[in-house]
Amino acid sequence: MTSRILVLKSAVFLLIACFTAQAFAQSAPRQERLLNGLKVLMWANPNANKVTITVRIHSGASFDPQGKEGVMAILADSFFPTEASQTFFKEDLDGDLSVTTTYDYIEVTASSKPEDFLTLLEAVSTAVSTPTIDKETTPKLVAKRLELIKDLESVAPYVAERAAAKQLFGTFPYGRAAAGTEASVSNLGFADVLDAKQRFLGADNATVAISGKFDATLGFRAARRYLGSWLKSDRIPPSTFKQPDLPDTKVVTIASEASNTPQTRFSFRGVARNERDFAASEVLFGILLRRFGENSNLQLVSGANFAHILPGSILLGIDGPIDETVHNLPTLLLSKEITEGEFASGRSKALAARSQISIEQQWLDADTYKLKSVADDQKAFDAVTIADVRALAQRLAKNPVVAVTVVRSEKAATTN
Repeated sequence: MTSRILVLKSAVFLLIACFTAQAFAQSAPRQERLLNGLKVLMWANPNANKVTITVRIHSGASFDPQGKEGVMAILADSFFPTEASQTFFKEDLDGDLSVTTTYDYIEVTASSKPEDFLTLLEAVSTAVSTPTIDKETTPKLVAKRLELIKDLESVAPYVAERAAAKQLFGTFPYGRAAAGTEASVSNLGFADVLDAKQRFLGADNATVAISGKFDATLGFRAARRYLGSWLKSDRIPPSTFKQPDLPDTKVVTIASEASNTPQTRFSFRGVARNERDFAASEVLFGILLRRFGENSNLQLVSGANFAHILPGSILLGIDGPIDETVHNLPTLLLSKEITEGEFASGRSKALAARSQISIEQQWLDADTYKLKSVADDQKAFDAVTIADVRALAQRLAKNPVVAVTVVRSEKAATTN
């Protein structure tokens, strides 16, 4: 009987592997490399009702110089500096536009009706490859970003999460604000943004993904025409930084005008996106969230597994203050042995979350994080075991946990 079960299990896993391989074969894009080093990925779908172009620059806010946080974000802002340049995609092309800056990359995603594909590609390629960076434009971008920062810093969860990251990482890039701060952005000039452009905004440091209703042959010719003149970088700086010192693990209380009710954030070091244990970390994170809700009277309001190019962090957020007895709760929850039921539930949630990531984003992530391949990345999720998750939990339980509580400042209280 046991041998028959093993045979059946082997057959099931073989079928899953075959279906996975077939799915990735069907979703694999046409790949091209231009002479300037730009990688172009294309998924042509005649049944789509629009066409989408995504440009991923494989360097992000982690490269902001200390004291000048926000420079990479302003570089991204310079692509479409005016309201007219942003609304063009919606009003003229019946599409959309988004620009995102993370610690790891800058990404522009724009869409249009299929018949406006060439106009879309020309608009995006011109904006990204030759942004306007001068003494007249930069102060306007700085002013707009200062408004954004003011809005962000009026939101208590943002203040709490930034404080926890600073407590955990210090001056390490992930401890500094990717969006910038009022002080750092006020200190930026056009020369800083121009320097970031020259260092990071090169064709050989980017990948373009085109998907939707378009002709792939025409798309490649158009990419060569509109993106072939994009200059290469002289030298792309590597993502190497001095690792942060061990953090102070005392519970820290910070007063802020943004906080109406106390906000507490726990944070500890996690894994890098391209680590072998990334899949296990996603499963473990789901287990940790479930345990947190089941084993405490604290109300969990947020959580994130920040896996970056370099090892990131796991964040857990609650409403309300804490005392020293609760401070080590994440460590206690990690130290408890993981059951088969917890593993099955955590793995199911991790696979469900991964299924929501578009195939285009998976291929772009493979380039940004230097993954072996999209297929191998999926195999890591399919093959993760309870032993992998238990081993990772034991490793992360040794990492120091920081806890930061943000409370309402006396100044804000008296003002109201």
